[in-house]
Amino acid sequence: MNHWPRELKFITTLVCTLALAAAVAAQDPPPTPASGDSLTQSLKKGAVELGALAGGGTGLGHSDGTQFVYAGGRAGFVLTGDHLPGWLRGNFEWAVDVMPLYAVLPPASAIYGGGFKPAIWQWNFTRGRKFAPYVAAAGGIVFSTSNVPPGDTSRVNFTSQFVSGTHIFVKPRRAFFLETAIGHLSSASLGPHNPGYNISLLVTVGYSWFKRVH
Repeated sequence: MNHWPRELKFITTLVCTLALAAAVAAQDPPPTPASGDSLTQSLKKGAVELGALAGGGTGLGHSDGTQFVYAGGRAGFVLTGDHLPGWLRGNFEWAVDVMPLYAVLPPASAIYGGGFKPAIWQWNFTRGRKFAPYVAAAGGIVFSTSNVPPGDTSRVNFTSQFVSGTHIFVKPRRAFFLETAIGHLSSASLGPHNPGYNISLLVTVGYSWFKRVH
């Protein structure tokens, strides 16, 4: 049975939620270094982000019977100061995710493994005071205990993602984050067959600590 209409509604709801968070942040007056707001004290050049995360999602289209579950940690470093005018103002962060748990749940049985995402190239929008939306391009690798997808495929797969999300600062150097990603998972023909999962929808939640490197 095709569940695409239900998934389309889910995607629309997530996009609207993130768009609303971005709009709130864009309408805030620009912070100044003396304002003392949580975002300005946290998300700035030289800051290190350390976080814990968990998430999951589902394949779309022909892969809608497969789900994904993962958990792990994130480390990031804000490489630049703020650039660009108005609501585009922000900075560039490089982050890495390590996921000791990465489970693929096809209809037959669960396949367990781990994942590593060394390239998360992220633009943080910093015009707000409590909300910092972001967009990112991400890529990584997933190792599994048996072939993914099941069959004559491979235990090693690569993932590429487009990510949108937001940090929600609850105090200086402390923030929840919520993000959604459209992803692709395949073995790049490491195995005899490479059906992969062409499109999947993933939702991640987490909590981050920011530390200034002197």
